[in-house]
Amino acid sequence: MNGTRQITQAELSRQREYGDAIRRLFAEREAHPVALVDTFGCQQNVADGERLAGMLKNMGFSFTDDPHEADLVILNTCAVREHAEQRVFGNLGALTHTKRENPAQIIALCGCMAQEPRVSERVKQSYSHVDLVFGPHALWRFPELLWEVCTRRKRVFAVEQEAGVIAEGMPVERGAGVRAWVSIMYGCDNFCSYCIVPYVRGRERSRTPEAVEAEVRELVEAGYKDITLLGQNVNSYGRGTDCDFSTLLARLDKIPGQYWIRFMSSHPRDASEKLFRTMADSEHVARQLHLPFQSGNNRVLHEMNRRYTRERYLSLIASAREAMPGLVLTSDVIIGFPGETEAEANDTISLVDEVGFHALFTFLYSPRPGTKAASMPDPVPRDEKQRWFDKLLAVQNARSTALHAACIGKTFRVLVDGLSDDPAYTLTGRTEGNRLVRFTGSPTLIGGFTNVTITGNTTWSLYGEAAAPEA
Repeated sequence: MNGTRQITQAELSRQREYGDAIRRLFAEREAHPVALVDTFGCQQNVADGERLAGMLKNMGFSFTDDPHEADLVILNTCAVREHAEQRVFGNLGALTHTKRENPAQIIALCGCMAQEPRVSERVKQSYSHVDLVFGPHALWRFPELLWEVCTRRKRVFAVEQEAGVIAEGMPVERGAGVRAWVSIMYGCDNFCSYCIVPYVRGRERSRTPEAVEAEVRELVEAGYKDITLLGQNVNSYGRGTDCDFSTLLARLDKIPGQYWIRFMSSHPRDASEKLFRTMADSEHVARQLHLPFQSGNNRVLHEMNRRYTRERYLSLIASAREAMPGLVLTSDVIIGFPGETEAEANDTISLVDEVGFHALFTFLYSPRPGTKAASMPDPVPRDEKQRWFDKLLAVQNARSTALHAACIGKTFRVLVDGLSDDPAYTLTGRTEGNRLVRFTGSPTLIGGFTNVTITGNTTWSLYGEAAAPEA
């Protein structure tokens, strides 16, 4: 599965031909096909879902959120956590009812779960109503795979372990609003012992800076104002070339317009003072850093194969804050890694207390078959791990509340993204630090930047009122 394959424009043209053939097929049947694309998991999956939607639109499909209305249902899956996997299997089981109502309905499973051999085999043996299964490596071939299902009426599985691909020029159907996702690289070379991603998305490969810049420029010109660069480890973008991630950010920052650039995820092993200086010197790169630390204990970090220490992580945070005072920090953390003791979990909690993150994405360890950690001894019962987890949440929630309370009376530049579901605060938006703000103001502000004075807070969000508009 090593290596990278660049998909040629001739190959993509062939896929467009398959898409045109599908459009003609439905037209001959005087049918107006409807699709549901249900995406689970990370923003990379969201980006993949937008490419699926782009291809489907070119084939003549419209879209629905109701599986009973859909001629085609696609579950675009995540393999990172057991809970997400069980949700997918539950949804697959429920689709037997829609298939019974509409025997011509096509059901597809794609994404990271589909690439796992144990999952694709389970679907093959136990979910006979599923027509199409394909992994991330085969995403670019979706029109061809769908054509096979439509014309041969037989099940199609495209889950071979092969070199990762880069396919430029695939159609994209983005969601409405001000946010957009741009994948700058695919795959991962880190092999953290708890993570299945390198096994299902392949080895690390980067798009060219020219391709990334062209996509970001197009998005800015189309009116998107909050653009997130995606990769399993964006800090290793362009490794072995003359354009590293910091250089890419500086290049993108030169694109004219009013917008913010964010990125995720960063790996502390490859984060650097050069990156922080580039962020600080940029006009458009948001002063927000999501830097997963996962554990505050060096032994556990070693067992996780994270390849940095607690001390190194804290040094990075100090450097980032020195370069960007007021930086908003978020992170990921795992509690209950196999063999972790209470004292080691407390090291994680003490790091949380010491750093003072604005928010955390917190997880109880979830074993993933096929990873090294899944075979490690894990003697601590779940209820004990839950106790450590609850302690972590209490510390973080108190810190989040205090940091948000300190914002009261301050005015922030906010990107207004829509209407609120809170009748007392009509609009929602995000600060440069990606903090959620609910505030009062005119709906005419939606889609642009405005100033908001903060008047209240909760643990997870800020409240305020629109101040003087931007000049």
